[in-house]
Amino acid sequence: MEELNPFKIAQKQLDEAAEIMGLDKASHAMLREPMRTLIVSIPIKMDNGETKVFTGFRVQYNDARGPTKGGIRWHPEESLDTVKALAAWMTWKTAVVDIPYGGAKGGIICNPKEMSDAEKERLARGYIRAIGRFIGPEKDIPAPDVYTTPQIMAWMMDEYSKIVGYNAPGVITGKPLSIGGSKGRADATARGGMYVLREAAKYVGLPLEENPENMHKPYEELEKLDDVIPGDNAVTVAIQGYGNAGQFAHLLITRLFKNVKVVAVSDSKGGIYSEEGLPYKKTMEVKKNTGSVINYEGVKQITNEELLELDVDILVPAALENVIRNDNAERIKAKIVLELANGPTTPEADEILHRKGCLVLPDFLANAGGVTVSYFEWVQNINGYYWEFEEVYEKLDRKMSRAFWDVINKQKEYKEKGKDIHPRTAAYIVSIERVVEAMKTRGWI
Repeated sequence: MEELNPFKIAQKQLDEAAEIMGLDKASHAMLREPMRTLIVSIPIKMDNGETKVFTGFRVQYNDARGPTKGGIRWHPEESLDTVKALAAWMTWKTAVVDIPYGGAKGGIICNPKEMSDAEKERLARGYIRAIGRFIGPEKDIPAPDVYTTPQIMAWMMDEYSKIVGYNAPGVITGKPLSIGGSKGRADATARGGMYVLREAAKYVGLPLEENPENMHKPYEELEKLDDVIPGDNAVTVAIQGYGNAGQFAHLLITRLFKNVKVVAVSDSKGGIYSEEGLPYKKTMEVKKNTGSVINYEGVKQITNEELLELDVDILVPAALENVIRNDNAERIKAKIVLELANGPTTPEADEILHRKGCLVLPDFLANAGGVTVSYFEWVQNINGYYWEFEEVYEKLDRKMSRAFWDVINKQKEYKEKGKDIHPRTAAYIVSIERVVEAMKTRGWI
């Protein structure tokens, strides 16, 4: 039976890379555990007058390369192990795209779907009061994640500013534009993934031809474009998860590239399949009006599990962790797996897919667009000068494209040494080398 504890998976992935690269024991030990773990109790008065105590976390994994960076998750099943794993992955993510951050993550055990806006605001402010001494523009910069929003980030930034006594927009990223957010942040995760996907298609010879006119257009403009009917021999795509990342992936892949069709999408209630392709506008309309893509009429109903095993060129897991495992990896038929979700593929499945010749674009590379544009937001906050959409996307394109080839070149380097490693291990090695270099330069090791 596979071990599905997320932090143990993160440690196992690190251990495998460390062994392959011959990492020294001290550096390995330093990187196996977080540098700081904070657990807080947050008393909040609810609308009915009752005081409820919430448990919150903030994990600062490693800050050798700069201030730590990572989102805040609100989820009823949030756990410290999940937060620790995601903080570790953020460490590798910021390093693989070569931005001057370390990794962090935060979370609160709560169900925001059952909370009023007033209760959410009190919880947001209470969390910042609890962790305020441990964060800051030069220390640790939170951002939105599961079930947190730009509005929640705005409340958090405002509360921190009250604590320090001055306006401090650089403490939080993912904010609304009106208080220092960055253009291009909303679709940054999916768009960064598209830039990586384009380079990967070149690498494996998949005819995913870009549409140069659209590559750096704002998503609002792309949404206005008509859906294009794909021609013969179109590149086929399946997207598991139709939340923020999945929806943007559907929009972007059908606007940034030519002759491509999304044949399947799914959400928590199930999935749909159409050989002719699912137009973005109609699919979004169904999702928005009915709450689920399964209410799309005239298409085949499929399960989330069946979606993963479709005969498509590109598979985009954009929902939950551990959906591709050793019990289904042999049945994955995609040529490329673009991991927009965190941790969708287990270590055992990685080995199987690599052996099958499937190129897995690992999460901390593929979905690093979000943290990269968060870094851009932080830079803009510090400088007080803000960029247009096209400038943000051009900078993101360069960062993500360079990161992909850094990983591929590292994979080639090890193949020349007689070690056939998969892309996730190559990405780990790129990241670990950068973090270890910073630790040794500082004199920690």
